[in-house]
Amino acid sequence: MLPKAKYRKDYKKPDFTISDIFLEFRLDPEQTKVTAKTLVHKLNPEATSLRLDGHSFQFASIKLNDADFSNYQQDNESLTLDLSEMSAEKFELEIVTLLSPAHNTSLQGLYQSGDALCTQCEAEGFRQITYMLDRPDVLARYTTRIIADKTKYPFLLSNGNRIRQGELDNGYHWIEWQDPFPKPSYLFALVAGDFDVLRDTFMTKSGREVALELYVDKGNLDRADWAMASLKKSMKWDEERFDLEYDLDIYMIVAVDFFNMGAMENKGLNIFNSKFVLANPQTATDNDYLDVERVIAHEYFHNWTGNRVTCRDWFQLSLKEGLTVFRDQEFSSDTGSRNVNRINNVKFLRAVQFAEDASPMAHPIRPEKVIEMNNFYTVTVYEKGAEVIRMIHTLLGEEKFQAGMKLYIAENDGTAATCEDFVSAMERASGVDLTQFRRWYSQSGTPELTVSDEYDANTLTYRLHVAQMTPSTMDQMDKVNLHIPLRIALYDAAGERQPLKVRGEELASDVLNVTQYEQTFEFSPVYKQPVPALLCEFSAPVKLDFPYTNAQLITLMKFAENGFVRWDAAQMLFANELRQNLQRYQQNQELQLSAELIQALQYLVENYQQDIEVTTLILTLPKETEFAELFKTIDPVGIRVVRSFMQKTIANTLKDAFLRLYNHTQTETYQIDQQSIALRSFNNVCLSYLAFTDFGNTLVAKHYTHANNMTDTLAALALAVQAQLPCRDELLADFEHKWQHDGLVMDKWFAIQATRPDENVLEIVTHLMDHPSFNFNNPNRLRALVGSFCSQNLNAFHMIDGSGYRFLVDILIRLNSSNPQIAARLVEPLIRFARYDNQRQTLMKRGLERLRDVENLSKDLFEKIEKALQ
Repeated sequence: MLPKAKYRKDYKKPDFTISDIFLEFRLDPEQTKVTAKTLVHKLNPEATSLRLDGHSFQFASIKLNDADFSNYQQDNESLTLDLSEMSAEKFELEIVTLLSPAHNTSLQGLYQSGDALCTQCEAEGFRQITYMLDRPDVLARYTTRIIADKTKYPFLLSNGNRIRQGELDNGYHWIEWQDPFPKPSYLFALVAGDFDVLRDTFMTKSGREVALELYVDKGNLDRADWAMASLKKSMKWDEERFDLEYDLDIYMIVAVDFFNMGAMENKGLNIFNSKFVLANPQTATDNDYLDVERVIAHEYFHNWTGNRVTCRDWFQLSLKEGLTVFRDQEFSSDTGSRNVNRINNVKFLRAVQFAEDASPMAHPIRPEKVIEMNNFYTVTVYEKGAEVIRMIHTLLGEEKFQAGMKLYIAENDGTAATCEDFVSAMERASGVDLTQFRRWYSQSGTPELTVSDEYDANTLTYRLHVAQMTPSTMDQMDKVNLHIPLRIALYDAAGERQPLKVRGEELASDVLNVTQYEQTFEFSPVYKQPVPALLCEFSAPVKLDFPYTNAQLITLMKFAENGFVRWDAAQMLFANELRQNLQRYQQNQELQLSAELIQALQYLVENYQQDIEVTTLILTLPKETEFAELFKTIDPVGIRVVRSFMQKTIANTLKDAFLRLYNHTQTETYQIDQQSIALRSFNNVCLSYLAFTDFGNTLVAKHYTHANNMTDTLAALALAVQAQLPCRDELLADFEHKWQHDGLVMDKWFAIQATRPDENVLEIVTHLMDHPSFNFNNPNRLRALVGSFCSQNLNAFHMIDGSGYRFLVDILIRLNSSNPQIAARLVEPLIRFARYDNQRQTLMKRGLERLRDVENLSKDLFEKIEKALQ
């Protein structure tokens, strides 16, 4: 039987709810016994049956009000109780189930990670523990007793506060936790194991002391300090910027090696992929440090935007995720470089989310239908969802936005809310009409803004003509006009900013409200023909089409006040060069770079100290996958050839300047602060070009040998591989010898190997799957090796013989039965076949058809394959 879709329009309040649940876990990796006692309340007087979700465990017994109960029906997904003989409005259920965490490779429910036991219940993992009303609008108070062997599992953790504990016979012990705040089952958590613990405290602004505990695998305590500092920084920032204070006596984070996602915000007990906790200079890069800080902050911020106020149903997922991503982006911008964070967020959105919008999996930030909920933990729901929140912030301003937040929290604390509840609170608190803006929640696809301009020197009038259009997507053919905030600035040819005036009156805001299919905005007086900076700070997640000349782009790149505008102008320049040279390549003509681009880059290099962080990002040549998004039909071979030509030409034309600045920006001691990170980044971007010069091998080998931190080590190693330098194999072997005992560090090595430009890279990747450090059941290893090859090695994955596609399909068939959630993430490059030529399309579709015919195909894969093949 084919899986069925669920629709947002079919949402109904539950007939029953659960107010209190008592859970007892008798832990054993082979057979864990779970006793769940729930206090059930009937909400619909007409209801005569109660359907509970549950699967993948052994069902032992059920009691209703302490009496054995047998009037039920079971299937593979549920237990349905016939309650037609019962009139009571509330009753107690006791259900006993038996689990085998050691054999649970799905990493959902209760499973084993190393020697520890842990849970993952979002979105629907709790139903792999016991039968439950497993939906986010059923909120209950949880009390959890854990019983286990004290030697194996000295630490027994769950949500809330510790309330009692004790010793038992035979070396066992128990502990009981109570969470006073009602929560849905997806926020339940349990961890048992033997860890090293880092302890600290945080004093809230109201004077409450909160115990902070960070649990890591034995021997990793020296890699936990940064995570703890990040947590305290997040707690303080949330009090200062959003006036939100932590509410329990204790806050715990546990780092585990086997985890499908990045981290999980379970109330009071966050379970993290160790990748986003562990960091020291020897093992973590600057980007790793910043990622740890960002993810720690994200999960902490969920305490209010996700936990205290949760989502009514999974179609509202962006209510908590889009809002919390916006909050973590603002945290990173307030505590670091706003320009760098904004640019990096936009780079990711354009490369990944825009590609999703153009794929068969296109969906609005609030989807209308779903087969497998795990498939909607997407960049659209998260990152585009954050952009929608950011647009509300842009339209309202900080003061009114914060008033809206206060109203939203006050009205919905302790409840399961909807996206409409959030927008309504913003509207009522600010007085701003968001009626048309709401369409962002229900319309999929990336809007396109086509802009033209005209200047009348006689009347000193400047006009911007703006047209909006959203292309049809697989899920929606017809589109409507959106409310798009378009932030602009005007410069003259010398780079001087011009005031925005209408009939002589200066505008109060630099944001234009684009609401119609076509609009004209008129400015006067404007004394010189202006160069418009459009979409400043990337004020809306749209594609922009404006006929910039190279001279105009260079003016913006040199002089625009906004760092994003300067960077974006450079992206357009690089894009123009790539398009022209790809056309030359396809017509067998000689490739060439324009002199004006080289001169503009020379200017930037020489003036790098004006804004070293933005200059570094401008000089970083877009990846092949980023360039690919410029085209409706992607030419993987041509893009690789042209990008390589651009890199080598820039390197050899400016090598003297790059070498001088490389030597000038060396740092002797390693520090994690904004200025040190900026210097290292600039130094390594210089090296990224110098690697492709005649002295690249000597320089890269020396950089690797003298590196005293992972940032520089990895930069040199990656460049040795990408530039195919003679020192490459020696450096790869040295790194492997030093780090083969550490899976997280080896992930970096696997990813570098997977993105090699070598013709036999697939053979290398296949061979590495037998490497002692590789574990097929560990999602981090799979993402590093298989994921990097398929999504980042554009040319090799899309080899015209189809070998890359066959490799991925083989992997997915294995994962279908062991970890369908990871399979569904890795299938993405394959379902985007429409972006390639006919020969590649045919081969990719053949692979998907082979997958579709797999026996017991998971819902996770079925949904994506069906959408693609439609």
